[in-house]
Amino acid sequence: MTIMMSEMTQPPFPVAVDLVVLTVRDDLLQALVIERGAQPFKGRLALPGGFVGVHEDLLDAAERELVEETGVADLRIHLEQLGTYGSPERDPRGRVVSVAYLALVPEAAPPVAGSDAAAAAWLPVGDLLANGLAFDHHRILSEGVERARAKLEYSPLATAFCAPGFTINELRQVYEAVWGTELDPRNFHRKVTGTPGFVEPTGQSTTRQGGRPARLYRRGDAELLHPAMLRPELNRRSGVHSRR
Repeated sequence: MTIMMSEMTQPPFPVAVDLVVLTVRDDLLQALVIERGAQPFKGRLALPGGFVGVHEDLLDAAERELVEETGVADLRIHLEQLGTYGSPERDPRGRVVSVAYLALVPEAAPPVAGSDAAAAAWLPVGDLLANGLAFDHHRILSEGVERARAKLEYSPLATAFCAPGFTINELRQVYEAVWGTELDPRNFHRKVTGTPGFVEPTGQSTTRQGGRPARLYRRGDAELLHPAMLRPELNRRSGVHSRR
């Protein structure tokens, strides 16, 4: 049976954007959150985001909301669409469909709250997932964190958390923070430097972590890692082992 468009019910509802912005601070994976300054969920923690304008592109809306609510700008280091969330009960004000984005950034300056946010801060992901968030943001954050953890296995995405020039030790600290496990330094170094296209030396060194000068690296030209950097619990024979 053919259904004409005029016979279909198409109720209007707003579209929103939400952002899972992750960084590594104090050796912990942290997410950018706001304290809501208005109802619904006034006083609760939530991901930054808001409604999309009628003539606004989704990505433009995501960047605008982030600046308005937190003062954080320029997330094009790594920004990807995470998913679409459309449960009719996700927002008590009525039906709202949200398009969520995942952003990974090097350690950033403290955010500044604005717009309808009473406060903004970087907080450890573990604490946020243990205590819950407004709307369905617990689910969105959880799925964003798992996306990041999984992509660190098969892509050079961990370098998005690093400064333009980084040491292998700094890169290992990123993996440890995101995966939540301790890795053997020698095996990790061998794995990273032996994976074609993962990293390449800059020809410079640094003593910023103390001790002997350490070589600086930048991201290589690989889009996928062969072999993959599998999480220790997924592959005990991968050559990157937990010391716990």
